[in-house]
Amino acid sequence: MLLRYFYDEKLAHASYLVGCQATGEAIVIDPARDVLPYLETAQAEGLTVVAAAETHIHADFISGVREIGEEHKAMLYVSGEGGPDWSYAFMSDKVKHRIVKDGDRFHVGRIEFEVLHTPGHTPESVSFLLTDRGGGADCPMGIFTGDFVFVGDVGRPDLLEKAVGLAGTAVQGARQMFQSLQRFTELPEYAQVWPAHGAGSACGKALGAIPSSTVGYEKRFNWGLSFDAESAFTTALLAGQPEPPTYFPRMKRMNREGPALLSHLPEPKRIEGTIAAAAGLVERGAVIIDTRPCTGFAAGHVKGTINLPYNRSFTSWAGWLIEDERPLYIMGEAELLPGIVRDMRSIGIDRIEGIIETSAMWRDTHAAMAGLQSYPEVTPKDIAGKVQGGELTVVDVRSGAEWEEGHIPGAQHILLGKLPERIHEVPTDKPVLVQCRTGGRSAIAASILQAHGYTNVMNLQGGIVQWSEEGLPIIK
Repeated sequence: MLLRYFYDEKLAHASYLVGCQATGEAIVIDPARDVLPYLETAQAEGLTVVAAAETHIHADFISGVREIGEEHKAMLYVSGEGGPDWSYAFMSDKVKHRIVKDGDRFHVGRIEFEVLHTPGHTPESVSFLLTDRGGGADCPMGIFTGDFVFVGDVGRPDLLEKAVGLAGTAVQGARQMFQSLQRFTELPEYAQVWPAHGAGSACGKALGAIPSSTVGYEKRFNWGLSFDAESAFTTALLAGQPEPPTYFPRMKRMNREGPALLSHLPEPKRIEGTIAAAAGLVERGAVIIDTRPCTGFAAGHVKGTINLPYNRSFTSWAGWLIEDERPLYIMGEAELLPGIVRDMRSIGIDRIEGIIETSAMWRDTHAAMAGLQSYPEVTPKDIAGKVQGGELTVVDVRSGAEWEEGHIPGAQHILLGKLPERIHEVPTDKPVLVQCRTGGRSAIAASILQAHGYTNVMNLQGGIVQWSEEGLPIIK
């Protein structure tokens, strides 16, 4: 048997290729939308991908099950649990598939998979117990848990209520999670645990950065497995969950209905990489995402563009902040643009009208500055007097949990992901100082404020961390 681990750091998404070397067949568990890495790895190992399996209808990335089923003729194994509201709408005669339920078994070569219904995160969630029959095993080696059990955490049950608006489902899901966990604890302690997410995912609140674990280790150290009473567990599980990203309902719907095949998506047009061309697009109502680091953007950018630096948090904030209605263009270095487009499609942002190469755009900075907008980056020492004197509006764009740990006196709290819809709450009668933990998220916020017409905006370098280190006041 062969097991290969794939991890997308921007999505904190883990997927797996499992191959039977005796028969040359392989299956992908919880595939990402871009299935080429699995196919290439399988080919290099002398395997053919004949199947894909999914633990639930995902909400945090676009699934590759339709891609691998329709484009590559693989058999799909998907959950039939949870009722009709949580079934896959795109399954048809075009796709070889099998709807699986608790207790079902299927094989890829001589590897056996047993389906366990493990609701809690979602009603349809299942896990797959793997037994290497071809290797002579008669008991499971491990379990693919999806968003059920993570390393050090368990799946959040509140997304359907908070993100989709289904009242009462959070408590119901928490109770289901408690019962599912009792079943998990009955598995062999040596069994390996292969989850679908790692640290940084919004599908839990305390995910570990270790790629795998064992049932025994999680029984000892996973906080979610430390409760004897369902009521206490339910209260603890629902407390302190991060704000659910606003794009989760859209992706859940896309994955249920079936995302467009990548081969059917048009290639973005290449737009002339000049300041004038970009400014013209903005004037005509387009959204332009400038993917440069925030310091370069602060020094000079096309008026009306939004700064989303291409780093590990890029896809998350792109999902939160990019609107569906307006024409979308991406501005970045030529060698980075293919990866940027791929990452945006991984969260269902498919309608990219064009890409703008910036290799030559910023060379003659002095000549261009007259037509550019900028904003100052200030230190706590620079600005503390004006903050304490009430001369500025301070906007803190951190999470609710971070805000409660301590914030600048007089600051206004607006989560970065909600800033576009709450922009009207930011006063216009004073200069605006935006602030986060260290200055990265607030740089994005500064660009959003400027794009909405705020002209006197500053970003706090070092954020509240540096503010605290300078001994300046913080309240709770």
